[in-house]
This record gives sequence, C-alpha cells and structure tokens, in this order.
Amino acid sequence: MMPGIDWLLAHVPDDSGIIHPLIALAFALLLHLAAAGFARFIAPRLHPRTHVMGPAFTQRLRAMLRYALSALLIGIAAAFWPHASVGHLILGIGLGLSVALLAAYALRTLAIPRWAALPLALLLFLSIVSGTSGGLAPVGAMLDTVGISLGKRRVTLLGLLSIAATCVALFALVRLANRLIGRSIDHTDGFDPTQKLLAQKLAAIAVIVAAFFIGVDLLGIDLTAFAVFSGALGLAVGFGLQKTFGNLIAGIILLMDRSIKPGDVIVVGDSFGWVNKIGVRAVSVITRDGKEHLIPNENLMTQEVENWSYSDRNVRVRIPVGVGYDCDLTLAQSLMRQAALDCQRVLREPEPNVWLIGFGDSRVDHEILVWISDPEGGVSNVKSDVLNRLWHLFRDNGIIIPYPQRVIHAAPAPVSPPRPDLSATP
Repeated sequence: MMPGIDWLLAHVPDDSGIIHPLIALAFALLLHLAAAGFARFIAPRLHPRTHVMGPAFTQRLRAMLRYALSALLIGIAAAFWPHASVGHLILGIGLGLSVALLAAYALRTLAIPRWAALPLALLLFLSIVSGTSGGLAPVGAMLDTVGISLGKRRVTLLGLLSIAATCVALFALVRLANRLIGRSIDHTDGFDPTQKLLAQKLAAIAVIVAAFFIGVDLLGIDLTAFAVFSGALGLAVGFGLQKTFGNLIAGIILLMDRSIKPGDVIVVGDSFGWVNKIGVRAVSVITRDGKEHLIPNENLMTQEVENWSYSDRNVRVRIPVGVGYDCDLTLAQSLMRQAALDCQRVLREPEPNVWLIGFGDSRVDHEILVWISDPEGGVSNVKSDVLNRLWHLFRDNGIIIPYPQRVIHAAPAPVSPPRPDLSATP
C-alpha cells in the first residue's frame, strides 16, 4: 500500500492545496485507530507477563502500546509520503504527538510527576516536528536566541530545555534500572532476604553514581571549575551531614553483619515490634498497635538492642498464676499445663512447663512457661488466651483463685482512773 502513495496523490486533484493535507490527516487518524485496536487486543495477553513491573506499568500498558504502535505506523507512512509537503508535516505532527504521549505515559509509570515529564515530552515533540519540516537547526537556532546573560555565561531556552530533558531522562532511567535490578535480585535463589536488600541498596547507589557522571558528560559540565566549591561542599557535608552519612554507613553495616534484618522482632528503648524495612536513614519498626517507629540506624549500632529472633525465633513467655492454699496443687498445676497446651500458638516442643515459685501472703505463686515461634504476633494475646482458658478450667474443677485478705484486730480503749472532785471540802 505504501509504495503507491505517490501514484495515489498524483491522481487526486488538489487545486487549492487542501485535499492532500486532508488525506494525510485521514491517514494519521486511521493509523491511530488501527493502533488503538491492536493495543486493545494485545494488552490483555501481555498482562500476565508484565506484572513483575508493578501495577502502575500494568495499568498504563494499553495506552503505551497504543501510542507506540501509532508512532510506528505513522512513522512508516511519513517515510513514504512526499517530503517538503503539508501532508508530510501533518504526519510529522501526529508522529510527534504519539512519541510525546508515549514518553509521558512511560515516565508516569516510573512515578515521575507530570511537571517533570513535560520538558522531555515537549522536546521530543519539537524535535520530531522540526525534523519532518526541514531539520532541527532552525528550531534550535530560534530557541537559542531566547535567553539572558548572567556574567560571562548566557542561559538560553534551548539550554534549559536540554538540561531539564536530560535530568528527567536520567532520573527515569535510574528509576527503571533500580526497578529491573530490584526485581531480578528478588527472584535470585542464592540470597537470603538480608543479602537481597543489601544488594539492592548497593546497586541503587552504583546506578545513581553512574547516572551522575553520565549526566555531567552529556551536559558538558567542566568539573575542574567546581574544584574549590566541591572542597567547601565536602567540608560542609563533613560537619552538617555527618549524622546522615553515619546513618547510611550504619545501615550498610547492619545489612552486612545481618544482626538485624527485615522480619526480626526487636526491642529498642520503649519501641517493641517487628522490623519492616531497613532504609538509608532509619529502620522502620511496626508495633502491635500499628504504629511505625522510625529509628535511626546509628541508634541501633550504639544502643542496646533486644533481638528476639536473631538466632532462633522461639521465645519463652512467662505467665504468673496464683492459687489458694487449701486447693489441690497437683490438680491446679495439671490444669495450668492443659490450658497452655490448648492455646494454638503455644509450641508442643519445647513443651509448656509449670513452676512453683513461692508462697505469698494469701496464695501459692506459680509461673506457666510456654514457647511461641511467632513473636511478631504479640505476647500479651498469648497470655490472655491461656489465662482465659485457665479461668474456665479452675471454675469447673473447684480451684479457687484467692484475693488478698487482711484481718484487723481492734484493741479496747484504755480505761482512765476517775478524777478527784477538787470542789469538795475536807
């Protein structure tokens, strides 16, 4: 079909110069509709294979396929259309819109805001349209004339667009690289969760450093001009951001020695919960109340930390119980053991145990010792479950739980001798 476009246009009268542009516009619209139909057919079949890229990618897959296919088809049509014509310019505008929208959707998939994606999409649109209408040189010269002078340097609109587009493109590539590397590390079988997290952090740092030097090279920035500034910045960082870099190094050390890893149940000061995430600056600890405590990494290196699941996830829980002096201690202890075994979270091995720990003022003190393997599920709820079961067992078997009693003896008031009557005469 495409090789016959010249023959078709030659046989279409265009005395006023309107028919050929309308044909080009109709071609562009038809090709876009065809691309939309193909995308609607292909996207559902690609969803199972793209879920690893995240829900945002899956939601925008159909739109990205539509604009990608539209750009491909319109680009092929523009390649066979006669150059230096209004119809070729219309196809170029359609191609530029498809590429710009494809870039915008792709950047939004990487969680880049619209205001940041706009410069790159606009630059792509202008580049493609100017390329189809005579080259980039006129547009570049026009954008380069708009600017202001700051000292010995001149800041132009072309330079600002180039810087913005380069930064957005590098930021998007960093996001995409981190996502792909993170997914590949997650699906690696040779690493445990801590090693995977450490590998992801180191890979992210390496990607950011590489993107920085690539951006410097693309923008043509001379780093030697910033030698003095970089020295002052390094001194300021050394003093002002000392804690930040200290937390960064502490987080890497925590991941390397694996003393604290995601999923561990820890106690730091008044914070008790399970480690949700080890970040660059802080460790996220989620408590049983659903609150998320952000503890700086440096605190975990310098303070005393209780890790309930460092080498073994089994944790022993102590449940104090008191019974009366006149009850059957053997039966009471047997019921305590039974109540512990009836609790689903209590382990059978090591088995629960009951200790007699002392004779109180009004009761015989015992302690039920049970083991659990899921401390992140809480400890108080285990105690509550065992004590609730024990309450019913004691009530059904006549075991009395005493309450404190005090016996008060009231001493009689002393009788004072009678007072002599001083008014009487001898």
